[in-house]
Amino acid sequence: MNDDTFHHSIRKLLKNVGVNSQQAIEKAVQQALAEGRLAGDESLPATVRVQVEGLEVDLEFSGEITLE
Repeated sequence: MNDDTFHHSIRKLLKNVGVNSQQAIEKAVQQALAEGRLAGDESLPATVRVQVEGLEVDLEFSGEITLE
């Protein structure tokens, strides 16, 4: 196994997840605000799950997205 390649591929995956998740969440919040489904002062519970096929990795992270 090449450690550098391995670590780089993990960082690349996590960066992709982070960037695309942020964009999707921002878009969904803007749409919900425009449609009046959100007032803009909410805290929204959020969960992120990471699974790795072929390994017994199933992680879940929870937090809040605060709008104000």
